[in-house]
Amino acid sequence: MTTDKIEEAQIRAVLQQFYALVRDDPLLGPPFSVVTDWDEHLGRLADFWSSLMLTSGRYKGNPVALHLVHAPSIRPEMFVRWLELWTEATSSLLPPRLAAEMQTKAQKVAARLSLALHGPSSQASAGRSRPALPYRITPEFNEESIPAPLLSEHSLKAGTWGVLRVREGLIRFVKGGDVTSQSHHDSQTPAFISPETPHHLELLGPVKFQIEFYNVPPQEGASERKSNA
Repeated sequence: MTTDKIEEAQIRAVLQQFYALVRDDPLLGPPFSVVTDWDEHLGRLADFWSSLMLTSGRYKGNPVALHLVHAPSIRPEMFVRWLELWTEATSSLLPPRLAAEMQTKAQKVAARLSLALHGPSSQASAGRSRPALPYRITPEFNEESIPAPLLSEHSLKAGTWGVLRVREGLIRFVKGGDVTSQSHHDSQTPAFISPETPHHLELLGPVKFQIEFYNVPPQEGASERKSNA
């Protein structure tokens, strides 16, 4: 299957999984309880994302107007959670490039809706109080499935930050091959990776881990503090 352009079936699969997560979510589930016909709702959303990703022109509605009707029940922090679940669904079902593209589109949609519903001051306030969201999350790797490039020196491109999250086991994070610039990370201590910083991973036994990618620093100043531990 080509990964150059998303397919309609992939869009529908993402929407099915995403809205299953939404309906079970304590924060987002209640507002979406107003939907009485999920088949119709998902069909309309498939048209929307088809138009957005494939320029099919199938969607003829006005998302802002539809959400303004429900504005009293939509709070700014709900957009943050919406994007978190969208990242989870797209990362689990799509190739990395397509997942990143859909996540970028979703961020723009969320920003537009949040601005329309709550104005620039509420949007800015919510942005300052919430952490940055990853645009991509890798599958969960272990000592057998880890991509070989992660074990040799490499770096993130300019404008990309990373967070290594160890689920089980222990990983040594080494910057630039320098044994004096290394840190150990387990489930309680993520590793923050700065752009254009040569580094590699060393597995200290069986592990499970994921890497998150951001287009802004995931925490203010955290990359420098953690990476130099």
